[in-house]
Amino acid sequence: MKLGTKIGLAALGVTGAWCALLRPRKNQPGWEGLEGVKYAHRGLHDPAQGVPENSMAAFRRAVEHGFGAELDVHLMADGNLAVVHDSDLTRVCGRQAIIEELIEEELIEYPLMGTEELIPLFQEVLELFEGKTPLIIELKVEGGNANALTDAVMAVLEDWDGVYCLESFHPGVLLRLKERYPWVLRGQLSQNFLKASEVNGLSLPARFALTNLLTTALTKPDFIAYKWQDRGNPSLRLMRRLYGVHEVGWTVRDRSAMERLAEDGVTSIFEGFLP
Repeated sequence: MKLGTKIGLAALGVTGAWCALLRPRKNQPGWEGLEGVKYAHRGLHDPAQGVPENSMAAFRRAVEHGFGAELDVHLMADGNLAVVHDSDLTRVCGRQAIIEELIEEELIEYPLMGTEELIPLFQEVLELFEGKTPLIIELKVEGGNANALTDAVMAVLEDWDGVYCLESFHPGVLLRLKERYPWVLRGQLSQNFLKASEVNGLSLPARFALTNLLTTALTKPDFIAYKWQDRGNPSLRLMRRLYGVHEVGWTVRDRSAMERLAEDGVTSIFEGFLP
């Protein structure tokens, strides 16, 4: 066999294996309730108006405007679930603390961004959205608590009458959902970690695998939520073309970008403007 033929067969084999690794779960019911909705990133927040991110005021504004919302959930020390983006509260509260180390009664000591708004509990946000617009719920894993966090979130969602999906950067969340809660729509969050400025101590192999969605072979997500500026990633393009995987783009900050994504069938998570 000629060398060129061998190289061609090897390349074909690698391509086939790569495509097999990227096969998501297909045709899981429920996406029809999520598509066609615009999702306000951390609620419809506006610091200039005194409406902080991930606050009840921001979520009320989203509902009033008919938008869904994306939000972030952490597991607290007492088993409660807090809706806040950062584990370290310094940026959003101006005071250093780790949300996983706090209990519900301590939240009153951590107002959001100099306002009277406090970090809400997950249950409070769910009550606001029940029977209204959908939620994209991001699970924030800290200290290896993927299983405990996922179980706690699912316990709260068990009797909730609303439309939602769950997503996480951490593949452990998706594995837990796959194993214990297969009826839930699950999504892999990602971006180009090979050029990202913040990688949270990820090794180069981990950054490569997460950037190229190679955990899909194990987690079988229903959708991919990718940083929209990085969506030229070959793995994401393959998943769209070969398997028709649902795509969510984050975070969109202008109307023209949202319109371009909508034309390509991408669901947008937006902030900083009213669509």
